[in-house]
Amino acid sequence: MNRDEGVGGALAGQSFSTTVSRPRRCTRRDVFIGLCALGAFACGATRTGSKVPLPPPEESTALGPGDVFTLQIVGEKTAPVDLQVASDGTVEAPYMHTLKVAGLEPQEVSRLIRNWLMEHQVYTDPSIIVRVTEYRSKQISVLGQVQRPGSFPFQPGMTFVQGVSLAGGLNAIAKTHHIRLTRRLRKGGSVTVLLDFEAITSGSGEDPMLQAGDHIFVEERVF
Repeated sequence: MNRDEGVGGALAGQSFSTTVSRPRRCTRRDVFIGLCALGAFACGATRTGSKVPLPPPEESTALGPGDVFTLQIVGEKTAPVDLQVASDGTVEAPYMHTLKVAGLEPQEVSRLIRNWLMEHQVYTDPSIIVRVTEYRSKQISVLGQVQRPGSFPFQPGMTFVQGVSLAGGLNAIAKTHHIRLTRRLRKGGSVTVLLDFEAITSGSGEDPMLQAGDHIFVEERVF
């Protein structure tokens, strides 16, 4: 007996019934749900589940105006010097004139200072350590229904929940399930996602990493 014969034999003697369901009438509720879905699509915001459909942060550790860093010459008895980048992107370091450091990575600033000291015969072969302590040129904004809305310094590795915490957390009328996170893309344009704060803090949702320039907006809850 081949396979087809076996199937036919197994089905032989059995009766089958088919039910044809009539199309369901479109109710007001269906129309409302459809309009909501269309509105969300038109606004360009994407609601998140456990996985956040957000482009990964594009980090930059380059220095900018207002940033603070420490300069240490290894082997020197003097303590490390705290320096702040001026509004024109320059800094005045020990032993040297004004240097342009805006747009440079910390290791590039270290190399720049080392070369200057050697060229001017201040040191023969110095080891320079540059450590950024605060990126004031890089910020995030947290607005809407939070305790202290405003702009806050960004630190590499900062998450969405940490960003909201900088603003004192959500207030009593915050719409916790519908928080907008907007990120500008390096190549132009932006993307907005909707985050569920309670789901994230309870561990059932992903806490996305922030990027300098991210904008968080907490809407007011409708009572």
